[in-house]
Parts: sequence; C-alpha cells; structure tokens
Amino acid sequence: MRVFLDANVLFTAAHTPGGKAAFVIELGAAGHFQVCTSRAAREEAERNLEARYPDCLQMLASMMRGISLVSMDHSCPFPDGLPTGDAVIFQSAVSFRATHFLTGDLRHFGPIMNQPNKTSSVIVQTVAEFLRDLPLP
Repeated sequence: MRVFLDANVLFTAAHTPGGKAAFVIELGAAGHFQVCTSRAAREEAERNLEARYPDCLQMLASMMRGISLVSMDHSCPFPDGLPTGDAVIFQSAVSFRATHFLTGDLRHFGPIMNQPNKTSSVIVQTVAEFLRDLPLP
C-alpha cells in the first residue's frame, strides 16, 4: 500500500501525537506500508500549526522524517470540483501512485470518499476509515 497524507492529517498528527493520524505515520515507519505527502501539504500543515499551535512544529518536523515527500505532476488527473489547492495536493498523490489518500477535509473530499472510480483508483478516506479497513496481522 502507498498512503498519501493530506495537510490536515499532518496537522492533526503533530497536534495530537497519541492519536490516530500519528498512529498511521508510526505504522508506515514500521514498514506496514509506504507513507508520503507533498511539499504543498507539508507547507500548509506548517502554516496552520504556526498560526494555531506553534509549539507543535517540532513534532511535525520529527514525524516528517518517516514520511516521503513526492512531487506533483500537473498532467495527473484530479476529481472535478476540487479547489485548486486541493487539486494540486491530490495530483501529488496520483503521481505517487497512492492507493489511499487520507484526509479530514469532508467538505471538499467527502463526496468522493471511498469511490475510487471517481478518483483515478485512489481510495479517499478519513484516517478512522483507513484504520478500520486496514488488514494488519
């Protein structure tokens, strides 16, 4: 599996290091699957943490050591109706050939969650859905 983390998942993991989002990063670091994000998603998470919880920036930096950064390919498809900022981040996931795109953005991604036929075969899920469906030994 190749799991892409949206900015809000990175933000949540850094702000709540004992939570589900951080657990996904830990599972990836333990080799259960590959975890990545884009430079744009990381920078968005950093900006939001700086504005609201600047003391959590160091936690994000530490977590990023276990997360690969992938580039965005403008030629990659994205679902209709996504705002530009979300489309760019989603294109990075497609470029990475992600199997899963984890996000908490229900406003923009909610209508296409768990519908890989609408998302270039990428399964868009919340962290909770992903963990619920995860086949771990």
